[in-house]
Amino acid sequence: MNKFGRILLSAGALGAATVTYSAAIERRHWTLRQVSLPVLDAGAAPLRVLHVSDLHMTPNQRSKQRWVSELVDLDPDLVVNTGDNLAHPQAVPAALRAMGPLLDRPGVFVFGSNDYYGPTAKNPARYLLPSSKTKRIHGDPLPWRDLRAALTERGWLDATHRRHLLEVAGVRIHVAGVDDPHLHLDRYDQIAGPLPEDVQLRLGVTHSPEPRVLDSFAEDGYDLVLAGHTHGGQLRLPGYGALVTNCELDRGRARGASTWGERMHLHVSAGLGTSPYAPVRFACPPEATLLTLLPRSEDEALTSENAERETPFGSGGGVR
Repeated sequence: MNKFGRILLSAGALGAATVTYSAAIERRHWTLRQVSLPVLDAGAAPLRVLHVSDLHMTPNQRSKQRWVSELVDLDPDLVVNTGDNLAHPQAVPAALRAMGPLLDRPGVFVFGSNDYYGPTAKNPARYLLPSSKTKRIHGDPLPWRDLRAALTERGWLDATHRRHLLEVAGVRIHVAGVDDPHLHLDRYDQIAGPLPEDVQLRLGVTHSPEPRVLDSFAEDGYDLVLAGHTHGGQLRLPGYGALVTNCELDRGRARGASTWGERMHLHVSAGLGTSPYAPVRFACPPEATLLTLLPRSEDEALTSENAERETPFGSGGGVR
């Protein structure tokens, strides 16, 4: 075999190994990310918020269901779900099995495109195009109303174009959200306006972190916005990061915590699933995030070393 042939053979073997790892190993490498953010008003007690997103659940994903259900052992004060729970018309029972123990905790949710419509087979190259130049392709309708009814019956708050006041673990919270900006369903004007003064956290919730929505939250004075949708890029290159975000957000914010504007913090979850038609992840394991929210006065105490940690663990393992 000549040198060129050996190069082709090696490249083919490396490509096959990468695909096998991405599809068979990493996309089931459930990971807990832990982040500390100084977003509360001075004097507030620390608040533990579990951020889950993009489950893209199908009925037989038992490993994912077990792992998510065990997140209750983290003892979160509040659970925030930023959408895309479903990937199959019969996945509502599976999603509820996963979230079941968490439904006993205070919770807030908004939905994403893959709560409303099922996934479809698409050319992967379309994700390399700017989001504004891609045509929306909807699959069959999904039973989002059944999921919404189940979540609200257990006490979780639907933040879709709603403003809520709640108190969790002694912290007074104003929370509001929008419908999925990826589908252009967001109507921020329905939640716009002055925020209550007697709260210690102003929390915004959206599925897709579109800059136009983030700007609106920031202008109204929100402390923190939680979002999903990007899958963290789903495929990331070491030293480069996410290839795409599938929205207008810049690649540098595709996963994790960042700041937006003068004072607002943003957290984007890389999510726990993938489309059944693109079941791969590379350098971007599926994740949930435990956010420890602290008073802004403790900002100086946070460093890049302790502000964010990633803790991999296998299905069925402890989550402490």
